Amino acid sequence: MALTEEERAHILPLLRNAQWVEVVGRDAIYKEFIFKDFNQAFGFMSRVALHAEKLNHHPEWFNVYNKVQITLSTHDCGGLSQRDISLATLIDQASLM
Repeated sequence: MALTEEERAHILPLLRNAQWVEVVGRDAIYKEFIFKDFNQAFGFMSRVALHAEKLNHHPEWFNVYNKVQITLSTHDCGGLSQRDISLATLIDQASLM
């Protein structure tokens, strides 16, 4: 289920504070992560993959060497849902490990 306007008003400012940005022309959020090297980036992606599999909600992502770009949106509802918010929180936590 897509986020309500009330949920958006509460959650989106918190996401912006965590450097997530809204994707222009699409109901999605995006964040870029930069690591020391490929090994750290891949470790991060592995941690995220484990969380995503448990949530049965998978990110769109792109990786080149030490950079990981992630876009979150729920295709079933055509936009942002609570599942995206939960995964964004787990992704931010995984980036700190």
